Amino acid sequence: MLLQSGGDWPAYGHDRAGTRYSPVATIDRSNVKNLTIAWTYHTGESAPEYATLREKAFEATPLVVDGTMYLSTPLGRVIALDPVTGTQRWTFNPHMNRFAAYGDFANRGVSTRVDAQGRRWIYDAVIDGRLIALDAATGRPIETFGDHGTVDLLVGLRNNPERSTEWEITSPPAIIHGLVIVGSGIADNSRINAASGEVRAYDAATGAFRWKFDPVPQDSTDPAYSTWIGPHAHQTGAANVWSIITVDSARDLVFLPTTSPSVDYYGGERLGDNRYGNSVVALHALTGEVLWSFQTVHHDLWDYDNASPSALVTTPKGDAVLQATKTGMLYVLDRGTGKPLFPVEERPVPASSIPGEKASPTQPFSSIVLSPHHLNLDSVSAECRDLMKGLRNEGIFTPPSFEGTLAIPSNIGGASWGGVAYDPTHAIAVVHVNTVAAEVQLIPTDKLDRVAADSFESRYGYEYTHMRGTPYTMRRRIIAPNHIPCTPQPWGQLVAVSMKTGQIVWKAPLTVGLGGPIVTAGGLVFMAGTVDRKIRAFDVETGKELWAGDLPAGGRATPMTYRGRDGRQYVVVSAGGSDVWGGGDAVVAFALSRSR
Repeated sequence: MLLQSGGDWPAYGHDRAGTRYSPVATIDRSNVKNLTIAWTYHTGESAPEYATLREKAFEATPLVVDGTMYLSTPLGRVIALDPVTGTQRWTFNPHMNRFAAYGDFANRGVSTRVDAQGRRWIYDAVIDGRLIALDAATGRPIETFGDHGTVDLLVGLRNNPERSTEWEITSPPAIIHGLVIVGSGIADNSRINAASGEVRAYDAATGAFRWKFDPVPQDSTDPAYSTWIGPHAHQTGAANVWSIITVDSARDLVFLPTTSPSVDYYGGERLGDNRYGNSVVALHALTGEVLWSFQTVHHDLWDYDNASPSALVTTPKGDAVLQATKTGMLYVLDRGTGKPLFPVEERPVPASSIPGEKASPTQPFSSIVLSPHHLNLDSVSAECRDLMKGLRNEGIFTPPSFEGTLAIPSNIGGASWGGVAYDPTHAIAVVHVNTVAAEVQLIPTDKLDRVAADSFESRYGYEYTHMRGTPYTMRRRIIAPNHIPCTPQPWGQLVAVSMKTGQIVWKAPLTVGLGGPIVTAGGLVFMAGTVDRKIRAFDVETGKELWAGDLPAGGRATPMTYRGRDGRQYVVVSAGGSDVWGGGDAVVAFALSRSR
């Protein structure tokens, strides 16, 4: 028996538009307190035979279609489960290299389509640069796609990766009009001409290449070309899309949330605004041509990627694109034109003191601010004041400096890759944000004492990266002595914004988190992603916490929900976020007990 109509979760964000809204309402505000664990499935990747060189994070959001659940693991394995019992139906293993030093060792999900013959396909983007098409019924590769089921995504890049782990893919591809469209993750801060971040489209049936979009413009007639200044500017890498690509099939549009160009903290070799980088870019799906773009950060010097998907929703002001950013702001743009539907103002920001650098004199501030942009040292402990008192501290967009800069929000955000969930009934957008601050410093590489740096790193938790092609080494850390952030609590929040007024309607305190919320027709917001190993339910109108369930590890993932063939609604999250979230390999399903 297939799932009831409207009860599936067929794409990462519930739908290809990324709304993260489910019409299923069996679980509601009156009974959510009765949720219990219905089943738990372990992928097995905590076992020794799946050991890896670097710690991996289980961040997948499963799909449920046609009575089967499909999910992916950090090692690119795809698993099909019975969504009512959690019983395994099949597995596929791409046998990737487990001992490569991938940056974000994760795989956030798979994508699916049905072909003209009615056969369902599953697309698995493996972190090592392979796009694999599987038969959803059997888990076997589809031989007619690419080379016996596989397309090599490392072929045809403008800037080739220097090593296998400089280019990776962690997000499921987008599907539209017979095309499968993929982005990429590029290693931060490695070199000015890092691996290039082209977005590419392939024929969904054959794997044949169709088009690409390079966020570093190569055509001198492109209006964005002149915003990349300097002899090496057009050789810049990254500005890639490592988040989820969303689509509007009716308009034939693809929406790209692009990231920072290389290198993240010094732009002396790529002066200018660097348009298409740090932007929302709307492309025509069939051709890859730009319809419009909107830049959220000019000439990024802070690693302020657009890490979260662009949510395509219908608001009281019309069809919109919602883009939450690491800067802790929410931009609401007209879907057809890219024009702001709520005010955006260019405001002066601090200048850079680094030789060779020229920061943008202004930045685009949305009227919708989700997280703090300033930190008053009087609000922190004496220990934290001592750590921060010598840093440049002029608020958001204070450039990196020789003496060190207090960056708020930090490089994890603000809003990170968790993104936005939208309730169309109440016209409310919900976003998770972090409020922690970071310290960022540039050190002339010829003056860097490597031995001292190694000692400093181990004692104080600093990260050092020599940005090749620049005279500087970057040093940064989250300011959290003894793992306690220096910023005032709460260190994480769920923030709800009215799309009628643009005003914040509620905030709910949480811990630091990575992962996003979903909303259901039962009037609920579900959120995991926090370091305290919980999944929670909130009232979408008030933000009141109504329920919390325990997880075996941090659910550093976005949950999903569906209606099973037994009529029950299930809420599912992957739990195994690694690092402070705790490692694990569990898929946990919650439901109301059968007796209720």
